[in-house]
Amino acid sequence: MAEEFFELFKTPWELYRPEQTYEVVIATTDDVPEIVTKLLLICGSTRKNIDVRMGFALSQRYAGATLNAEQTALPIYGEVLTFSDNSKGTACLKANSEAAGLRICSGDSTVMRLGYDLFDEVGFLLSAGQPVKYAHIPTLDFHIGILRNWILAEGVPLLEIPPAPAGHSFAVCLTHDIDFAGIRNHKFDHSMWGFVYRATLGSLRNFFLGRISVGRLLKSWRALASLPFVYLGWAKDFWEPFEWYMEAEKGLPATYFLIPFKGRAGKKVDGPHASWRAVAYDLGELSHSIARLKAAGCELGVHGIDAWHSAADGREERARIEQVAGTSCTGIRMHWLLHDGNTFSVLEESGYTYDSTVGYNEAIGYRAGTGQVFRPLGAERLLELPVHIQDGALFYPNRMDLSEAEAQTCCHALMQNAKDSGGVLTMIWHDRSHGPERFWGDFYRMLLGKLRSASAWFATASQAVSWFEKRRQVRFERVLTANGVQVQPRYDGPEVWPPFKIRVYTPATVRSAQLTSSFADILWKGDPREGLASHLPVVLSTANAGQALS
Repeated sequence: MAEEFFELFKTPWELYRPEQTYEVVIATTDDVPEIVTKLLLICGSTRKNIDVRMGFALSQRYAGATLNAEQTALPIYGEVLTFSDNSKGTACLKANSEAAGLRICSGDSTVMRLGYDLFDEVGFLLSAGQPVKYAHIPTLDFHIGILRNWILAEGVPLLEIPPAPAGHSFAVCLTHDIDFAGIRNHKFDHSMWGFVYRATLGSLRNFFLGRISVGRLLKSWRALASLPFVYLGWAKDFWEPFEWYMEAEKGLPATYFLIPFKGRAGKKVDGPHASWRAVAYDLGELSHSIARLKAAGCELGVHGIDAWHSAADGREERARIEQVAGTSCTGIRMHWLLHDGNTFSVLEESGYTYDSTVGYNEAIGYRAGTGQVFRPLGAERLLELPVHIQDGALFYPNRMDLSEAEAQTCCHALMQNAKDSGGVLTMIWHDRSHGPERFWGDFYRMLLGKLRSASAWFATASQAVSWFEKRRQVRFERVLTANGVQVQPRYDGPEVWPPFKIRVYTPATVRSAQLTSSFADILWKGDPREGLASHLPVVLSTANAGQALS
C-alpha cells in the first residue's frame, strides 16, 4: 500500500536502501535498523525492537479507535497501540486519554512512534472502506495532511504535486444515473404507484413537516392529474431528464450513465426487490437525446447491470452503449452501486479504464476516505472515481432524510474539504430528481452556483480520471548539482491541461510542532523543456545527498 499512498501524496519517495541517506524514513517493520535521519516515523501496533531503546513503554491495544490528531478526529480501523505515562517523549496523538503517538527530539533528529500502521490503514480504506458513521471524514486525506505537517515541522523541504490542477482548488464531476428516462415508460408498475403515493400522501407529509411549500404540493397534484395525458403524448413528461439538466448546467460538462438493456434486473442480486433493478426504457428510444448530449460535450458511460461480477457481461454492456452512441465508452458505474472484492479486476478484464461505483447509497461522504482518484485493490490499470454526494442519500426518508437547509450544511462541509485537500467532488443527481414529487432540482441549481464560485474545475468523469492518470505517471529524479541534490519531476506523456501545480514548501527554519511553513506553486504542463528545474530548490546538501522521502 505504500506505493498507492505515495501516488495520492505525490511527493518524491523510494523504498529504503541501507546505502542511501534520507531526511525522512517511515518504518513499519518490527526490527527497525539504526538510521540517521531528521525524522524517523515508526508505525505499528506490535512491539518494535526500538521501543525499549527509546523508552517507549507499551500499554494496551485496541481493536480500532478514533485518535485526536491536530484537532482532527482520525478513525483507525486496525489495531491501535497506546503507551503508558512513564514513556519518554511527548504525546503527538491520543486515543481517549492515552498517548497513541509519541515524539522524541534529540539534536537534529526526531523519532515519532505511532501506534498504528499507516499503510494498513490505507489498504483498509481502499478495499473495505469506511462504515457509514464515519462517512463524513476524509480519513485518507487527513493521513496525508498530518504526515505532510509532521515532515515540514522538522524543517524538511518538500516537493509535491497537489491533487488539483493549476488555477483550481479541486475538480467537480457532475454525473447522472439514467434509471427511468421518463414516466411514460411506467404504466401500472411499482414506479408509477410509487409516484402516485409520493405525490399524494408523501407530499402531504413533507408539507406538514415544512419540507415543501404549498406551491410544490400543488405542483405534485397537478403532475399526478396530468399523468394520463403524458401517457397519451398530450402533455410533457415531467420525468424527462436531458433537456432539464442541459439547461440547468448551462454548458458544464456532465457524464450520463446509461443502462444498456431493457428489462434486465441482473444476476446475483439479493433482496426482496431485486426485480426493480430492471429498467423500462430501451437505448434505441434515446438516440436523439444521446446525439444532443454528445454535441454538448457530455460523456456517456455504462450503468452496469452484471458487469460487476462477469467480464463477458461487462463487454456486452459496453458494446451496446458504444453501438447506440457511436463512440468509444470505457467508463462504468454499477446500477445500485453493486460491487465485491473481484469487481475491479473483472471490469479491467472487460476493457473499462475507470469505474465510479465506490460510494454510499445511504449517506454522503468518503467511503474510501478520499476525494482523489485511486487505483483499487485487484486492479492494475483501472482507476476509481469515488462518489461523494448523491441526491437520494440526502433526501430519501429511509436514508439521511434531510431538509434542504440540513443538506446544504452537509454538502458545504464536503466542498470545504475539497478546497482544503483537493481531489474530485463527484455528484450523482438522478434522472427524475428535478421533477415532481421530489423537487430536488432547485437544490441542485443552488449547488451548481456554489461550485461555480469555488474555483472548481468542472470535468467529465473521463477527463478527471485522465488528469489524475497523468499525475500518476510523473516520476521524480535526483539530479546532482554543484550544491547538492535537486529533485526534479519527469513526465513523458502528452501535454497536461489543466496544468499541474508543482508545489515547493519552504518549511520553518526552527523545528516546531506547529506548522509555520509556506509554499510556492509553479505551473507545469509536463514538458521538460519548460525550464522547470531552474525554479526548484536544492533539497539536500552535497554532504547529505539522498532521496527526500522514503
